Amino acid sequence: MNLELTDEQTALRDTLRRYLAEKASLATYVRPLLDDENAGADSVWRGLAAMGVTGLLVPEERDGAGMTMVEAGVVAEELGAALYPGPWLSTAVAATRALVRTGADGNAAVLLAGIANGSTVTTVGPLFGPRPTAMDGPRLHGSVTGLPDANDADIILVFADEPDGIGLYSVDTSSESITMASCAHIDPTRVLADVTFDSTSARRLASVPADVLRAIVDDVVIAYAADALGAATAVMNLAIEYAKVRKQFDQPIGSFQAVQHLCVDMYEAVELARSGVIHALWAADAADPAEHHLAALRAKAFAGRLTAVGDIAIQVFGGIGFTWEHDAHLYLKRLLGWSGFLGAPDRYLEEIGKGLQ
Repeated sequence: MNLELTDEQTALRDTLRRYLAEKASLATYVRPLLDDENAGADSVWRGLAAMGVTGLLVPEERDGAGMTMVEAGVVAEELGAALYPGPWLSTAVAATRALVRTGADGNAAVLLAGIANGSTVTTVGPLFGPRPTAMDGPRLHGSVTGLPDANDADIILVFADEPDGIGLYSVDTSSESITMASCAHIDPTRVLADVTFDSTSARRLASVPADVLRAIVDDVVIAYAADALGAATAVMNLAIEYAKVRKQFDQPIGSFQAVQHLCVDMYEAVELARSGVIHALWAADAADPAEHHLAALRAKAFAGRLTAVGDIAIQVFGGIGFTWEHDAHLYLKRLLGWSGFLGAPDRYLEEIGKGLQ
């Protein structure tokens, strides 16, 4: 496992960082979209597709870049730092890994090509909790709660219960038998929806063994952890820079020991998370299933500590950090959303603990 980025990965990071700074800044892009339920196929998304970012994990034979989760983690971290509100994690990671891991890429070659070129927005679920039921036809009955980016999606990939197991189904969101209702949650930079299927026509793509489903969920958790790492790093750096210039008693507040301790606490949490995320990204492609799963559990179990970085940053900012005009609260909400994603960290800590018995 290489703990340092290669020259190619560094170039990918730097190119994406420049692009986001120019085309998708918080002030000119993210904030205007906070009340918009459809942030998907816009000019920024098309720009990401032109860079090859949407097809990063799509196999080369399906018109993608054929890269690994390590490169996906580089992208996720930069998108998290920019608080990018679009459907990249759902489309480029969750949907792509679901299709590839289940062996459905042959049946879904056109869909994967659409993901790679940015013409198709896709999401996948449920990753946790009850699943819809697949009946003869096939038709889907049931609902998926809190499905990310469903409002933007052209296609929803659904894990559905079958008489003898679980199947992966493709559903066109233009179907009249689908209803969507946006659901309120803590993070305004992400849009979630409750999706209901009422005898909805679907296309069966593949069977999904339990171990494959677990690997897909682990991949998604790890990618979200990389996104959260980017958000935590960004808000930490904002707070540290503020501590250098904000003065009290004619001294920068960063010269005060209490503030220094807060900055050290943030740095410790971020760097501990970074090592865990790097290992998990590597494990997603190179480790055995047990190590892959444990790495994902650890990344999610640490979510509470990473979320605390946002809390501490607001302490450093003081009163200004609580205002709507400041970006610190948006980073905190992104981190809180990560902490609650697919269940609170306690459940993952318990699973890790059971493995130590």
